[in-house]
Amino acid sequence: MHARNPFHAMRRVASFAVMSLLLGSAAYAEDFHGFDPTKFDGAMLSADQLKAMVADATAAHKPNNGKNLVLGFANLQRDVSFCLKVENGMVDNAKAAGVDLQITDNRLDGATALANAQSFLQRQVDHVTEFQTDANFGATIMQQMNEANTKVVAIDIPMPGATFFGANNPRSGFMGGAYLGQAAIAKFGADKVKQGFFVVGELPQSGAIPAMRTGGQVAGFKAAVEGFADDHIIKIDTKNTLEESFTQMNNVIGRIPEGAPIMVTAINDQAATGMLRAVKQAGREADLIVVGMGADEIQTMADEPAFVSSVGYFPERYGNYLIPLALMQLAGKEVPDTVLVNHVMVTKDNVCKFYDKFACAEGKDPIQFTFPQAAFEKHLAEIRALPDLADYQNLIPTN
Repeated sequence: MHARNPFHAMRRVASFAVMSLLLGSAAYAEDFHGFDPTKFDGAMLSADQLKAMVADATAAHKPNNGKNLVLGFANLQRDVSFCLKVENGMVDNAKAAGVDLQITDNRLDGATALANAQSFLQRQVDHVTEFQTDANFGATIMQQMNEANTKVVAIDIPMPGATFFGANNPRSGFMGGAYLGQAAIAKFGADKVKQGFFVVGELPQSGAIPAMRTGGQVAGFKAAVEGFADDHIIKIDTKNTLEESFTQMNNVIGRIPEGAPIMVTAINDQAATGMLRAVKQAGREADLIVVGMGADEIQTMADEPAFVSSVGYFPERYGNYLIPLALMQLAGKEVPDTVLVNHVMVTKDNVCKFYDKFACAEGKDPIQFTFPQAAFEKHLAEIRALPDLADYQNLIPTN
């Protein structure tokens, strides 16, 4: 059916870009039944490949229950679109591999994440993939995992000693902020943009690493809008939810004068959506422009004229990496300490190239985006010198 779609050829080209999803760290990683995390194209492996991985993993690591491998996945929050897509990919890969996948819900809460980790250890799972948001609990969880000799992959929030898998936070943030700045100038004009307010939805509870994303958003926006005043930047704590983002945006919108541009971005699409809804409820939609983060709320982007683009993360493909990474670790193979996502801008004009259930709306993109590479490299040099990031240099890209 898709072969008859007029956008099929374009999707095949874009699919290759999406399938080049991850860039590994400089650490060497060997090929493991067609899986090299530094070069892998992102497509789900065949069942035969996955089962061969299981055989190697079982030979190197006797299952803790004496029968079969059991993998644990602690999801961030199971009713969030992004997280559900990650979970579905994990389930599909585990089913194809023929391994048991046990899933818990961390509910965006550190104490719950710790209890779930302890539950996995009590159940003697063989490996754990952690998606948990509270940086303060990471060390405690890892201490208990290490005592049990249980290997861990951590999604998006680093945990000491775990393999990190997730966002290229500096680049994705900078990309989204720069796009927002360029699109705002195209919509409102450069002079009016400088009279407007830039509102960033942050997630302080998750520590310095996600802060590289929101810090990148600010740096990218300021690279696109030279001379933008710092006192016109408003930062809110989204707590990673649509509801809290709506509440906090509603609390600050009264500080923004009528008719002034309201330029919004956030830690993820859900937060950006909550902020958008607050501005609409206040009757200020004509002043609004939004760039999301994650590209997992595509329907919102399609429906809302002010939601012009989102930085793509492609969470539906995470499981294609995470299950093989777990099996690779259990098989005793060398695994990079860091695997970063390669991001692209998903817009109304190109969305069909990545998600074929959505039509491309030709001519709806506000700009031809230009990534400000020189400014980005300057930003990278600045954040490498930050004391809070001294222990996380491997999570900062080289360019």
